[in-house]
Amino acid sequence: FEGIFFSGSFCAIFWLKKRGLMPGLTFSNELISRDEGMHCDFACLLYSMLENKLSDETIHRIVGDAVMHEKEFICEALSCDLIGMNSRMMGTYIEFVADRLLVALGAPKMYNATNPFDWMELISLQGKTNFFEKRVGEYQKAGVMASLNNDENQETNNFALDA
Repeated sequence: FEGIFFSGSFCAIFWLKKRGLMPGLTFSNELISRDEGMHCDFACLLYSMLENKLSDETIHRIVGDAVMHEKEFICEALSCDLIGMNSRMMGTYIEFVADRLLVALGAPKMYNATNPFDWMELISLQGKTNFFEKRVGEYQKAGVMASLNNDENQETNNFALDA
């Protein structure tokens, strides 16, 4: 699961952002993290539309394997403790992300983990970037430049799974 496999790496780079380090890297991380989050949300939406879903047991096995591999990677990549971050806390964060994904898929949580990094909650908030101070890493809202209210556009702006 893409939503789990990159969570530790994104978190580590957001840790740098919190400290005002490496602004080019952290801006790129914002863009990539946003896109990966949208991919994950879209996959969960598509999954919710399936008629024949996986059993909770199968979902838990797949997510459990993904969590195990991501934790192994993080333990190798983060072999020493940093101020406010270590591999144990990162493992808890990965479990927290996995639980959120499970809920989005309609399955029960596996870990009941809490987020050990309060600053990671800030990445899900919409940015309030001043256009004159910094590049903006968020998407423009749909419909700002187009009218979706007329009947002509209504049919072309509908999403369906029909093939």
